[in-house]
Amino acid sequence: MKINYSNLLVAMLLPLTYVNAEDVSLTPPNAKPGECYARVVLPAKYETVEEKVMVKEPSEEISIVPAEYGTAEEEIEVVPATKKLTVIPAKFKEVPETIEVKPAIRTWKTSLKKKAAPVSPEILAAVKAAGVDVDSAQPGDCYKEYYTPRKFKTVTEDVLIRSEYNETEVIPPEFETVEKTVVVKPASKEVIEVPAVYEETEEQVLVEPEKTVWKKGQNPAQKVSGATGEIMCLVKVPAKYKTIKKRVLKTPATTKVVEVPEETKVIKVKKLISDTQIKQVPMPALYETIEKTVLESNATFSWHNAKDKVESGLKSAGHQICLKEDPAKTKKIKKIVLDTPSRVEEEIIPAENEVVAVQKLITEAKEVKTPIEAEYKMMKKRKKVADTHIEWKRILCQTNMTKDIIAKLQSALNEKGYSAGKPDGVLGRGTRRALDQFQKDSGLATGGITYETLNALGITL
Repeated sequence: MKINYSNLLVAMLLPLTYVNAEDVSLTPPNAKPGECYARVVLPAKYETVEEKVMVKEPSEEISIVPAEYGTAEEEIEVVPATKKLTVIPAKFKEVPETIEVKPAIRTWKTSLKKKAAPVSPEILAAVKAAGVDVDSAQPGDCYKEYYTPRKFKTVTEDVLIRSEYNETEVIPPEFETVEKTVVVKPASKEVIEVPAVYEETEEQVLVEPEKTVWKKGQNPAQKVSGATGEIMCLVKVPAKYKTIKKRVLKTPATTKVVEVPEETKVIKVKKLISDTQIKQVPMPALYETIEKTVLESNATFSWHNAKDKVESGLKSAGHQICLKEDPAKTKKIKKIVLDTPSRVEEEIIPAENEVVAVQKLITEAKEVKTPIEAEYKMMKKRKKVADTHIEWKRILCQTNMTKDIIAKLQSALNEKGYSAGKPDGVLGRGTRRALDQFQKDSGLATGGITYETLNALGITL
């Protein structure tokens, strides 16, 4: 049986020229001699995406949380950490040294005599206060104290024997009895919790949007041999929706304040008409004139060097200070000095702890408002990423459409699970139907045996 492959190719590869014709060139681009092309339909491409849909709006729940206590173990130090100290004694050595066994001593005394008494610090301080530079004095210097007697005078003075004062007269208060309304319990406010109110609603969620697809139609002029072309129709597929139930917050949880009126009571009380009054009667002061002796000038004291001549009128106070110096005394000794100082070695003794159970406040009692998050549901949708369109694709020509290639095509389709019948090299209806289904399932262009289809089936020419 002789197969007219040109008629079969024309039947399969009729261009479907009216599908997006404005986007397809009338001739194949960059074609080379000996190559065959056909305008084939590339199916639309889709991907499945997930969309987050809210089924319950956010709300708020008010609740009273009581105080919580818990038993916890606490480690208590029963014996504190201490240190163990070990003393390493010092080492000494003998060295000769001349030492001062009695230092030179400068002493302020009452005279330069051998058995003179020492001067008290108070007297020495008074000498310094009088302006004598005792720090610059030399041994053998003496200072004497002189004074000028104090003077008095007689004066008259009015002496207060009784101060001016006021005699007080008290006028008692006056009252009257009246009725008075008193509050025995003040007005207050009471907070009442009002729970949230919800309602059930239905909502339609878009699952798949409206789309258009190309579907094959019947050609009225088609012959039994299948040598004529195919008709493609653009069909509108309506959108798909899914009805879901949602729990919607109608009234949020809140609190209501209720006014509690005050409680009163009528009692009898005394009302003050006039308060206690005080009347002051002034009394004059009394004085007496007297004579008295007052100090005109105090006695003055001064210190002078015993070798200096003093002014007339100055009298000796009987006090004298002299600076005596006893020379220092020395002695040669053998001195034991520190060669190596003593030291302390320290050892840390760790503390001892004991674990006891104690009651601890975890959380205090309080009123809390707990936000209730919205509830969502993930819905799967099909999203179109590329429309159905027509392109020029390179296909098998009559020159290379051999029975061997058709047999390889049939075998490959059978291996892929598409029933193409016995691999006899005849491009019959069963083979075309299996080829068309494989191309659709693989997302390949339909309408011809393209090189992309042969590559997908692993067929090499």
